[in-house]
Amino acid sequence: MELGLVLRFLVTGIFISETWTHGRPGPMSSECLENFLRITLRVEYFEDKYLSFSAVDQSGIAWELDEALASQCGYTVTYSSWNNIEFRASALSCHSRLEKDTFTVTIQVKASHTPDMKNASIHLKSASCHYGPWSLRELLCETNYMEVSVRRDVPQTVKDLIQEEPEDWTLAFPEAKSGEASIWQTVFHQPEEKRALLVSDAWSAGYGLNTTDTRILLRVPYNTAQTQLAQGITFSAVRSSTFYKEQWMILMVDTAVACPVDGVDYTNKMIIWTVPKYIQALCTGATSFKDILVEAGVNLHKLSVEEMASRKYVLSNDFDVITMKVPIGAEGGYYKTSVNSGQHGTRYCINLFLEHQWEDNKWGLTKHTIIKEIETPFELVELTVTNNSNLSARIMNVTVGTFLLDVELVNLTVEGATVTVPEAVQHGYQTYEIKYANQSKAYVIHVSFDAQSIKKEYLRDDIRTYTLNVTLEFIIHPTSETFSVPIVTLSAVKDAVLPSARGFCDENSLHLHITHGNVDQNWMPFISGRHLTPGAAEKYNYSLSDNGTHLAISVPFLSSLLDYEEIHTSGVLASLHLTLKDGVTLANKNFSVSCRFSPSELIQCFPNGTVVITAVKLVRLADLDTSLLVLSDRNCKPSLVTEKTATFKFNVNTCGTRRKFNSTSITYENEAIYFRPGNDSPVYKLKFVCLYTIKQTVDVRYETKNNPSSSIKPGFGSLDLSLKLFKDESYSDLYQELEYPVVKYLKETLYFEVELLQPADPRLELNLEDCWATNSKSQDSLPQWPILINGCGNSKDSHRTVFHKVNYSTRVKFPQHLKRFEVTMFTFIEGTTQLQKQLYFHCSVVICSTMPQPSDFLCQRSCNPGKHRLDRSTEPQPHGQASSGAVLIRKENMTGREAFFSPLCR
Repeated sequence: MELGLVLRFLVTGIFISETWTHGRPGPMSSECLENFLRITLRVEYFEDKYLSFSAVDQSGIAWELDEALASQCGYTVTYSSWNNIEFRASALSCHSRLEKDTFTVTIQVKASHTPDMKNASIHLKSASCHYGPWSLRELLCETNYMEVSVRRDVPQTVKDLIQEEPEDWTLAFPEAKSGEASIWQTVFHQPEEKRALLVSDAWSAGYGLNTTDTRILLRVPYNTAQTQLAQGITFSAVRSSTFYKEQWMILMVDTAVACPVDGVDYTNKMIIWTVPKYIQALCTGATSFKDILVEAGVNLHKLSVEEMASRKYVLSNDFDVITMKVPIGAEGGYYKTSVNSGQHGTRYCINLFLEHQWEDNKWGLTKHTIIKEIETPFELVELTVTNNSNLSARIMNVTVGTFLLDVELVNLTVEGATVTVPEAVQHGYQTYEIKYANQSKAYVIHVSFDAQSIKKEYLRDDIRTYTLNVTLEFIIHPTSETFSVPIVTLSAVKDAVLPSARGFCDENSLHLHITHGNVDQNWMPFISGRHLTPGAAEKYNYSLSDNGTHLAISVPFLSSLLDYEEIHTSGVLASLHLTLKDGVTLANKNFSVSCRFSPSELIQCFPNGTVVITAVKLVRLADLDTSLLVLSDRNCKPSLVTEKTATFKFNVNTCGTRRKFNSTSITYENEAIYFRPGNDSPVYKLKFVCLYTIKQTVDVRYETKNNPSSSIKPGFGSLDLSLKLFKDESYSDLYQELEYPVVKYLKETLYFEVELLQPADPRLELNLEDCWATNSKSQDSLPQWPILINGCGNSKDSHRTVFHKVNYSTRVKFPQHLKRFEVTMFTFIEGTTQLQKQLYFHCSVVICSTMPQPSDFLCQRSCNPGKHRLDRSTEPQPHGQASSGAVLIRKENMTGREAFFSPLCR
């Protein structure tokens, strides 16, 4: 193939050191082909080098060839099959040395690694070839020029010449006397005019003119020729007459030349090359023709009839045309890689030549040699990508091909970044070239499954897919065309490790700790359709953290993210259901944890009589609207509502709360109820119980009844009592903790107040039972001195107890919760011994309803002088005890009667 006659170019190929090796050809070889010398440069000696060509004349001067000079002087440079470079020289090229029947051509080749040709290595090649015998007229159609050479003879008379072209003679004759024995000028016959050029002007116009002892030569580049049609074939033609002086005569020679520029068709995988036999530009003045020889060949080698038949070539010599048929892909040609619109394909190339010899009654014998480089249209070639991945070694092994040898892999594009083949190693990509015996090759890509650029996706079960997505960029030599091949291959491997979870609960929350597998890179956590993100954690009251190996999720017991399955005596069953969703494949993985919780989070009984209860929505009541939940008094609605819960806050004496008494506690009961709109029968009841006890703790349990009722029993609080000592009967100045023990003398008065501190229920009333004094903090220590018996003063005490009425004040919100009395100090004796020590005072109380039952004598009556309660209530009532701090008794001289009491053993 012709290089477009750019004679300085970069050669690329497989590098072999430029040395002469025994038994192997050197960097250049030569071959004589009739009237041509062909010098072949082996590409492997000039890999990655820029080349320039020069022709060396007989004086040793090197003439560097460019496109114009090459076509003027009879030189051609092409690439032959498999990237060898071919230099052809005509026997009559400008710088040939002619000796008898031999011509010698010397060329110089410079090779450099840089386009400026610095530090170039120089290679010389000289070869001699035999030429002749020559026909009277020889015509040559090379790929970049046309050439005609005519034998010059001295005729007996110039009459016939002058008569044949009298106008040409007329133009030349005035200058005849000054002409030399050489080419003098040429007249070009153009359609619009005839143009006469001196030798120097013709060279400047791009023509090549030369003469030998026996021949005159004209060489015409195709771009300076005219075109014409012959039998439908386009020809490039020049009609010219060349004048030269021989002795006293001016001689004229017909130097017309014509070469076909098309005439090639492609039909049914066949190349059909048609050449007209007799072209008008070459046959002017002739009236009779006779074929002498028609031969054809490949690469300037003639083929015999047998050789052509073996290759299935067909050569036809008809009356007016010569036709040559060559199967596409036949021996003698070669395929080369080509690119069309970015697509990879091939073209079949073959360098045919045709030699036609004929005789006519003007010229005698004419030999017309036509060299035709034929290239078939582009044919798309699908490339095969074969995945031979080694699953056990976890290596992706992809083979891409097949390619012709003129293709080279130069770049890889990985994750949008383009890198050279050597640089790709740093990204984990190894590339290998495989050559086959049929002059083709393939490329192999090796990359680990674990390379960063390999995309990993969970498919199903324990299978993951590994995707190689890389684009290979190739270059074609010598044209430097490029094309890309995208590679996307998948390998399925049974190595998926799915996420696993551990669920647990503490007193307040449910926890899921998920261990990452190797398939959840794109998986996102969802609960109840909500995507869990750190930003949403505050809104939905959960915590979310990920340390790279574990995903930890914690959700409190009362959260809209939970599902409440049931309420049972063993607790409230709450469940956390979490789904991991793959954002790409939409695969799901579900996890859950369920735990039972105590009711402490559902019911809070505060000492001041405030109750906060939370009703939860059960899974079986999916349509329950928590905002429509009410208490026993349907006017009591929730103060806080979420999708799954309703929270009520109320006092124990409101919202239809019911109350019960026993000997140690007071019980408050209520229930959350749900009615579907338009229906008076509840579908949901959740009973809540608050249990206030005196100085003891109650376990909290659940119990579930048949639908729709559910119960929680009980929450708990405490009945808080106090026995306080005041400084005077105004009951406004209380002895503080730091003032104990309080020092008192005989006959001084002690002012006591007993109070029900909690709960703050106005329906409750405190009544006194017994009050007594002891020497120690223990209420049961002996001896004991009675102060009140059955709510009344000790009848044996001469200094009777005085009760004080309690009125409402800013300090006293519920007077019925207090009892006040005063006691005058006396001398405590044990036997006949007077004691002077500290005393502790104690009282037992009973908690009654402000609306007592008829049978409750204790709660119905208050103490009146001279009356005692004869009986206690048959109904149990809560009882409690309260004690004061220490009172230190000091003796004092008394002018009046001293009071003495004997201790009461209880």
